[in-house]
Amino acid sequence: MRADIARAAERTGEDFNFLLAQAKIESSLNPQAKAATSSAAGLFQFTNATWLSTLERHGAKHGLGWASAAIANGRITDSSLAGHIMGLRYDPAASALMAGELAGDNRDEMMRTLGRQPNAAELYLGHFLGSGDATRFISALARNPDASATALLPAASAANRGIFRTGSGTERSLAEVMAIIEAKVEGAMTGELGAGLPPVERGIPAPPPARAMPVTTQIAGGRSMSDSLQSMFGNNPQAAPPAVKAAYARFERFGL
Repeated sequence: MRADIARAAERTGEDFNFLLAQAKIESSLNPQAKAATSSAAGLFQFTNATWLSTLERHGAKHGLGWASAAIANGRITDSSLAGHIMGLRYDPAASALMAGELAGDNRDEMMRTLGRQPNAAELYLGHFLGSGDATRFISALARNPDASATALLPAASAANRGIFRTGSGTERSLAEVMAIIEAKVEGAMTGELGAGLPPVERGIPAPPPARAMPVTTQIAGGRSMSDSLQSMFGNNPQAAPPAVKAAYARFERFGL
């Protein structure tokens, strides 16, 4: 798991300690985690929509062009690959790579809005809330830290009551929510998540999808790309979906 995150950090240029901390907070380093209150799944708890948009933008550069080519405008265009594409969230190597790419995307977008580099807690907000809502949160926090976080982001509050509300149901302020996020990120980066802090919706263990497709590059081992495909579909590549068959042929042709 840590090796997958380390390779992803190296390949995406993101900080290993930050990505590791994010995985600790999101899933407790459980690659099979499945959220109870949303579509979030896997090591980094990607929701369906965020996974598809990130994979569409960045999959090709990491040997997942077959997947990104089957996504257009955040929707899967080849239904035969839907299970494989969504199942990749449970592959720690694929999930870590896309988490690194998403962190870079969020940083760039937040820098444009904030006019500065986001710190680690603010960058985590980009994954937790989405970069748009994260910048709204940070801007509102600067204006009025005592304002209700639930009033600003009701959908996020509904999915994460433990963060946005006290045990008695009282709405937390923007400053109080940010303090929780900062403590979680700092604790995860220093090795202690912090006793007594309300959990982020981390998810519950779930069995991996029956047809989850592993990353088809050599980042997680010494096998070639064509060998990886062969392990999934046996000695007969014709059993694979059309897009994967084409990839199999290309990889063999180039000796990959």
